[in-house]
Amino acid sequence: MSDLEKEINRRRTFAIISHPDAGKTTLTEKFLLYGGAINLAGSVKGKATARHAVSDWMEIEKERGISVTSSVLQFEYDGYCINILDTPGHQDFSEDTYRTLMAADSAVMVIDGSKGVEAQTRKLFKVCVMRKIPIFTFINKLDRDAMDTFDLLDDIEKELGIATCPINWPIGSGKEFKGVYDRDSRSVICYSDTEKGTKEGIATVIPVSDDKLLRDTIGDAAADKLFEEIELLDGAGAEFDLDVVRAGELTPVCFGSALTNFGVEIFLRHFLNMATTPLPRMADCGLIDPVKEDFSAFVFKIQANMNKAHRDRVAFMRICSGKYDANEEVRHVQGGKVMRLSQPQQIMADERKILSEAYAGDIIGVFDPGIFSIGDTLCAPKSNFRYEGIPTFAPEHFARVRQMDTMKRKQFVKGVQQIAQEGAIQIFQELHSGLEEIIVGVVGVLQFDVLKYRLENEYNVEIKLENLPYEHIRWVENKDEVDMEKLTGTSDMKKVVDMKGNPLLLFVNPWSVGMTQDRNPGLKLSEFSRN
Repeated sequence: MSDLEKEINRRRTFAIISHPDAGKTTLTEKFLLYGGAINLAGSVKGKATARHAVSDWMEIEKERGISVTSSVLQFEYDGYCINILDTPGHQDFSEDTYRTLMAADSAVMVIDGSKGVEAQTRKLFKVCVMRKIPIFTFINKLDRDAMDTFDLLDDIEKELGIATCPINWPIGSGKEFKGVYDRDSRSVICYSDTEKGTKEGIATVIPVSDDKLLRDTIGDAAADKLFEEIELLDGAGAEFDLDVVRAGELTPVCFGSALTNFGVEIFLRHFLNMATTPLPRMADCGLIDPVKEDFSAFVFKIQANMNKAHRDRVAFMRICSGKYDANEEVRHVQGGKVMRLSQPQQIMADERKILSEAYAGDIIGVFDPGIFSIGDTLCAPKSNFRYEGIPTFAPEHFARVRQMDTMKRKQFVKGVQQIAQEGAIQIFQELHSGLEEIIVGVVGVLQFDVLKYRLENEYNVEIKLENLPYEHIRWVENKDEVDMEKLTGTSDMKKVVDMKGNPLLLFVNPWSVGMTQDRNPGLKLSEFSRN
């Protein structure tokens, strides 16, 4: 095996998904703790003086205690090089999560043991299924009262339509939480409430064959219930099959408490053994093999103003094949240029480390002078292919944006355009109106708050938002065959163009979409754009 192959095969790149408050960011912090990337885990919630989670770096995230952008974190653990993509849990930022899942090879799904599958988990899970990526489940918060374990598994199977295979099994929950039963070694790992920010305490492992020691440790009632559940589990549970897991049809399930660190390292070890090495990706010339091909990557995220001192923009790229060498030139396919990437860096939330090399599976950030767009392909100078585009999802809320101070027109336009290029918002103009009238579309209303906050804090521009009644948006697929001026629509329709000049139609009522198509034979409308 070549050195290149060894480096690529030791990489694991995954996204962490969950409903808000299921403990995803806390779990991410604990992974970093075990990898030695941080010495003390921060808590997401807390007073102004408390440490904040490493992955929540934006000011608004620290103020509100929620993640609004995806963070990229890399660390080493047990010979593996791990790239974690921590995604926003809040549904108003789900589009950022969709794009992030395009850069991951597998997903870790965090579920609150007291609530089971929640709305946002369902939505994100569908994206994983669409991409057929393996899903690993961590049922969290066992230090609090949880649902019946069989009900939790049943909930996952019914709600998400995926079979479950418990790797371990909880013994009680809340005050009665005694630990977990490891099915593979047929032993019980006892729960110890450790200091919250430090590594796990010394685990007491008791084989279930040692009946006396087990009963002395967890009590007769808990032992009797455990033996009963093991029998049920061994008789009725789905058989573990790694191929079925990797096909995204079976999810291995582990239990624990991210807050107290119990079960986190157990889960991490199981996950690393089961997760895949970097996977091949589809391009317009066929599948690209991570190990056999030269360097290639695609841009899945753009973030402006990560460093307040420099007011810069960073383009995040997922390396899909080969090795990246900072001294070598690459081809930016969409831009039609061969260039050297500026300031290639490994990102740890808002901390950066300039790097000279990276491999397939790694996520790198590069300085973007405004030339990259989400979905762009980069490859070796002698290659010329494009990876499949990342879909732009239809916004569900619209508002007209007006600046309060007309003297700050330049900053306003720059700010709105930069935030739109990150994919957090979509901006539209009325046909022929220029940038005087800007309409902003977002997937969730909380994004309006983020837009207002960032324009004020990063660009020193105050804005006023006027909500618009439109709820349905359609891109004109066959724009070259349609005369937008002569298009006959309904009274609740507005004609607009996006940042790339693509024509779109906004509607208040859902039935207006079909009516407009009936009135304009040959008109093709789409719910998302792949441009």
